[in-house]
Amino acid sequence: MNLQARIKLLANLGEYLNGNTDEYQSAKEKANRGNPWFTPEFIDLATANIVTAFLQPDKLNQWASRYAVPDEQPHPKNVGVVMAGNIPLVGFHDFLCVFISGHRITIKPSSKDEVLIRHMVEKLTAWEPAFSNYATLSDKLSGCDAYIATGSNNTGRYFEYYFGKYPHIIRYNRTSVAVLDGNETAEELEQLADDICLYFGRGCRNVTRLLVPANYDFIPLLERLKKYSYFQDFHKYRHNYDYQLALLMMSRKPYITDGTTILAENESMFTAISRVNYSYYQDPEAVTRALEQDSSVQVIVGHGATPFGRAQQPDLSDYADGVDTMQFLLAL
Repeated sequence: MNLQARIKLLANLGEYLNGNTDEYQSAKEKANRGNPWFTPEFIDLATANIVTAFLQPDKLNQWASRYAVPDEQPHPKNVGVVMAGNIPLVGFHDFLCVFISGHRITIKPSSKDEVLIRHMVEKLTAWEPAFSNYATLSDKLSGCDAYIATGSNNTGRYFEYYFGKYPHIIRYNRTSVAVLDGNETAEELEQLADDICLYFGRGCRNVTRLLVPANYDFIPLLERLKKYSYFQDFHKYRHNYDYQLALLMMSRKPYITDGTTILAENESMFTAISRVNYSYYQDPEAVTRALEQDSSVQVIVGHGATPFGRAQQPDLSDYADGVDTMQFLLAL
């Protein structure tokens, strides 16, 4: 398949996903049964973002042109990709990069997010039998020429051990932060609530820490967070909320809550589901410079940074961990 054939096939996938056929609805229901965190609402959101940002022919052509992607890969490699499973289809961008580059991909999907990616691979193969030469799914990765692996800091050490002697991209824990100045509009605070709560806050692009000026008034933000009060009806989320609230109460640490999301003063970037840490800053420019150098930060949200409400809307060139996946693949 040449480059234009690959782009056309991906555009067909976009049309299929956008059509939301009975077949795709069945796949989504199966994914939800296998992983209750993947609610229909959030599967639909992930799908819509992929269709809009990744699977438009004009965007794919511009992206490929920027890298001078060859019409056909002269020396195709087999790239093993270990996908994460924290939010629906979180590994799709890696698949997209490998396929567009003309290399072959061997996918090891997460057990928590296998249904949807398998369904897409099967549909692409049914539409274009030649696609089977480009993508397979496997429970094990061995004998690949290069590897892309996404996991935690703990699994990252194992990935380094197994894949370190091959060309590789290994991703570790990352999270996102918002720098507030107190001049946010009601609309921006509502969008920040999305950045915090979409996908139950389980993605690396979800804001888990707020940097605020002294005497910051949290009440307007808490009011906007109430749009996600229905999370309390989801028992897995409610269990996390109750547990985090109990920890803070027993340790007699101050907190603020709207009944669904807890705000607690803490310097840590990472936190548990249902909880957001906050801390105060003196110099906004200094804190932004420090965050830009912090390897644990995926996205910085705020005025002069990623706009509010856009943290969970990456485009084709928003590479995880800031490592250019296409550049890596084309240099193999």
